[in-house]
Amino acid sequence: MTTATWNGVVIAESDDIVAVEGNAYFPRGSVRADVLRPSETHTVCPWKGTASYFTLEVDGQQNPDAAWFYPEPETAAREITDRVAFWRGVEVR
Repeated sequence: MTTATWNGVVIAESDDIVAVEGNAYFPRGSVRADVLRPSETHTVCPWKGTASYFTLEVDGQQNPDAAWFYPEPETAAREITDRVAFWRGVEVR
């Protein structure tokens, strides 16, 4: 089981992980929705497409743009459709 933890709280957990460029992409349904806050941040990857971000909020503390996903990934990245990855201090094990 792979878990994502931030601020001492497990925020995602799954056996169904897709690894891309060293990042673990969790199924969207395995991520706790109550810790995700929408963000206005977007970035573009030439082969994956446009990423959108979430800010994490756990116990009143926020971690801006610490989760990302591709709402409409390019064909080459279709395996990460409906999946979320983490960074910025989120521990994935």
